Amino acid sequence: MADATHRHGKRVTRITEVAHPLDPLTEAEISLGRSIIDAAGLITDTVRFPAVLPVEPDKKATMAWKPGKPFDRSILYVLLDTATGISHEVVVSVTDQKIVSQTKVKSDEHPYGQPPYLFEEYERVEALVKTNPEWLAAVARRGITNVDDIFCAPLAPGYFGVEDEIGRRMIRSLTFLRNNPTDSPWAHPVEGLLVTIDLTKGEVVRVQDEGDVPTPTGSGNYDVGTVGPARESLRPIEITQPDGPSFSVNGSLVEWENWKFRVSFNSREGLVLNQVTFTDKGEERSVLYRASVPEMVVPYGDKSINRFWISYFDAGEYLLGKNSNPLALGCDCLGVIHYFDGIAADDHGHPMVVGQAVCMHEEDFGVLWKHTDLDGTADSRRSRRFVISYFATVGNYDYGFFWYLYLDGTIQVEAKATGIVFNGAGVPGSHDPHASEIAPGLFAPVHQHIFSARLDVAIDGLDNSVEEVEVMGVPMGPENPHGNAFTYSETTLEKECSRLANSAAFRTWHVASGHRKNYTGAPTRYQLIPQGYPVLMAQPESSVAKRAAFATQHLWVSKYEPNELWPAGMYPNQHAGGAGLPEYIAGGDSIHNQDIVLWHQFGPTHIPRTEDWPVMPVDYSGFLFKPHGFFDINPALDLPDGNNAACACCGSGKCGTDECTCNHAH
Repeated sequence: MADATHRHGKRVTRITEVAHPLDPLTEAEISLGRSIIDAAGLITDTVRFPAVLPVEPDKKATMAWKPGKPFDRSILYVLLDTATGISHEVVVSVTDQKIVSQTKVKSDEHPYGQPPYLFEEYERVEALVKTNPEWLAAVARRGITNVDDIFCAPLAPGYFGVEDEIGRRMIRSLTFLRNNPTDSPWAHPVEGLLVTIDLTKGEVVRVQDEGDVPTPTGSGNYDVGTVGPARESLRPIEITQPDGPSFSVNGSLVEWENWKFRVSFNSREGLVLNQVTFTDKGEERSVLYRASVPEMVVPYGDKSINRFWISYFDAGEYLLGKNSNPLALGCDCLGVIHYFDGIAADDHGHPMVVGQAVCMHEEDFGVLWKHTDLDGTADSRRSRRFVISYFATVGNYDYGFFWYLYLDGTIQVEAKATGIVFNGAGVPGSHDPHASEIAPGLFAPVHQHIFSARLDVAIDGLDNSVEEVEVMGVPMGPENPHGNAFTYSETTLEKECSRLANSAAFRTWHVASGHRKNYTGAPTRYQLIPQGYPVLMAQPESSVAKRAAFATQHLWVSKYEPNELWPAGMYPNQHAGGAGLPEYIAGGDSIHNQDIVLWHQFGPTHIPRTEDWPVMPVDYSGFLFKPHGFFDINPALDLPDGNNAACACCGSGKCGTDECTCNHAH
């Protein structure tokens, strides 16, 4: 069941009672699981909860489940004793109301790895830094006397084999000035000052102070008081659906046109889509079993002391879902909106509600198909897409994750990177090969945002294979006497592997059913079309290349295993590397007609520009997952004339004539 309410004219769903194995965790479940752990004596004054995640139910049992049948609901709680730095994974069955397992996290053993950071640890960083004599001396030497408004940014340290950091819960801090408590700190980086902290001992391990580059003084604010009044030339655009939206929501189940799927949400991945199907000629056909963006890495190309170590794992180190935004109508979402509240857990293991975390709506998307016959008769159908999205803010950057479902069976995934670029300081007018000067003395380093999408594919079932498809020219000769011919190749990927995109050859990957064929006799397939942006630019021997190995390839294909959910492993924070996808495919299992998972990496390589300051316009990246022989014919032939259009002449043959009133201004 779900609590579906109207809030200020908006429809909002919060799952309050579980009706399906794939429903997101509820507040009651998180509280119940915590109480079971508490009753077992595992919670003390110093124990915190850096992660609370659903345990994915057995796939085959879930696919075979029927309404009314029982099912288990289990939760993974990661418990961190802040006094000792020791963590445990505790799995609780809230169905049976008992602890199923308890396992120590091997953070003190190679290859190490720490749980994600607590929100309260960010506040602790500032308190430790601002009372440290070395840091106080360093800022005083720079002529800074008022430390109250200074922002001490808490940042994941990476892994570099430094003896006094190995196996300890560490964090780094950079210093940013503010003229007042509401001033943008990102405009005033204090260059050459780095603090490293042991969070367990609550002590500063090291203060590194290099150079005396002046701190930039220009404003980074973009409020009305700074920018001035908003322009008045833009007239309102209104999106209305007087008969209501074309989708329905029943608990976590969403239906729109021929699409059907379940919405889930957790503190690490944020938005998850489950059991995505498309109804074709009355038959509900499976496309994806589970889909999400479970990790991303943001590596920096700057050699400076302040940034050479930066490579944020925004899901595994900071938790995207826990950092998600409450979305607002008219600002983040436009149209007739339905929201889902997101449920996560706070540092103490209590349920934490992110109101209106997931936004759903329909939007017009131009022409879907059109043709004008020789006699002048025109047929045109407008495209429409269904949007499922959420935003997360991690420090200076904001990330929107958008899933688009189209009327022709296409799925599009788009990441929107915005917010504020991460800056350092330099000599105004100087050249830095690793950073762009975006304002006088303010240098934004080159960096990447590499997202990893996990597609648990199910094209007409779980017996799937992957074919790598490329186009190629045919050499002049008997096979190409006129030189115009070109063709394509299809190569089946037999074993677990990783692959790079090749835009010059339009390399794509087709996911094919092992048993079903279309009416031409070919396997039913979906096509993954990559954008083909660069993969990880860091050298193979680098620390980040080992820790973020997933980002070195555009595609990985693994045989499905129930616990293989995280591209960089469960604990990428301070991990030495090699976890996640390299481990998942190490066995080289067959992926031919198997239950398989596609992991696709995408995202921008960012050379910052002046136009990115003081707040960055959205940078778009993503990919398409498109039917390729999945349907016998165009599945959108049955759209009505003038679908989504105001012109009643569409399809009448009168468009462009005086008989069509749509041609006349009103």
